[in-house]
Amino acid sequence: MIAISLMQKALGEQWASLPPALRAHYQAQDNTDLGRLDIEFPAGMSPFLWLLHGMGALIHRRGQALPATVEKRMNEQGQQHWHRRVLFADGRTVAFRSRWVYPGGNELIEFVNPLLGLRMAVEVIDGQLHYSGRHFVLQLGTLRLPLPEALLGHTTIVETALNEAGFAMDFRLTHPLFGLIYRYHGEFVAQSQEGVPTGF
Repeated sequence: MIAISLMQKALGEQWASLPPALRAHYQAQDNTDLGRLDIEFPAGMSPFLWLLHGMGALIHRRGQALPATVEKRMNEQGQQHWHRRVLFADGRTVAFRSRWVYPGGNELIEFVNPLLGLRMAVEVIDGQLHYSGRHFVLQLGTLRLPLPEALLGHTTIVETALNEAGFAMDFRLTHPLFGLIYRYHGEFVAQSQEGVPTGF
């Protein structure tokens, strides 16, 4: 039986309109993305980002063209685990792990720890994949309690295919009062377990 990726479930018929590089990025099979990442945020956000990183969310350091690796693995419960690693100029590697689940409809939830997650809606617009944050999630046992985005900000992600194997991604966190408070963006190539680009 061929596994169906979480993104394919969320997009439904729109999955067919997703470019090959993005379908490879969201395949159900274990895979790895290799690329470079820019991380930007105002200096005043640093203490807050250290706190968020301690809770498992986001990268708390800035940098340009940072080597980045994103490993993705499905488990037997139909959840996908992402392990991001970013290498900084001083030689330190910073990791960011998350767990993705499919709650239904055109939405996905990314959990950064067992309790906290972000629920996002996805759609394909002119060949690009667009995410739009709905609300944060507090998981208490079997209960998923919504928390308003105003606590931190509104999340958007846009992913664009560059060719048959490469894609660009742009993550933004925008606060209703302070504007853009966090951004990371870069270019990646999705690879199979054997290290072969999977968009070809």
